[in-house]
Amino acid sequence: MGRSSLYVTKLKRLVDIAIAIVLLVPAAPIMLLAAFAIRASGKGPIFYTQERIGLHNRPFNVMKFRSMFHGAEDESGPVWASLSDPRTTAVGKWLRRWRIDELPQILNVLKGDMSLVGPRPERSVFVNELLTVVPMYNQRHGLRPGITGWGQIHYDYAASHEQTREKLEYDLFYVKNASFLLDLAIMLRTTRTLVAGGGR
Repeated sequence: MGRSSLYVTKLKRLVDIAIAIVLLVPAAPIMLLAAFAIRASGKGPIFYTQERIGLHNRPFNVMKFRSMFHGAEDESGPVWASLSDPRTTAVGKWLRRWRIDELPQILNVLKGDMSLVGPRPERSVFVNELLTVVPMYNQRHGLRPGITGWGQIHYDYAASHEQTREKLEYDLFYVKNASFLLDLAIMLRTTRTLVAGGGR
């Protein structure tokens, strides 16, 4: 077994748990402020859960701070996310810019649904469609999905089949080359992006 395989099968989960516990300390006051801001902005729940597809095609509920208007998809149904999503609230735009809406996913990491680094989990309604039109799409489910990832730092929101094909190239690169050093590089790149206020 190579070092990369050993990291993926044994060490990556331990690294996820250790870093997630450490991250909860500085994240806790930020999450508390976000919760107050969402509650003060109007009606609707503070948290938003949504079914996503994870490791080995198993569904799980991803946790986020609510960044869209309550009931935003009641009439439209599921739609692709975008950089300038009209469904996003004023507070939600701020949360998305700094990726604060993703912080509750630290709990998903501790539960084992997600990793800190990996392909972003997609909604089941879109996965069923993408599996039929995007070759090799299912290979990205060979690892736990991540809060951030190689695809995330190189590509904006994928809002079409063609963009999904392009982003998949980055996801497949990560699946084949996952290692501690690559994860560290992705987390450092993500941190720099957040500090610069360039979150997507």
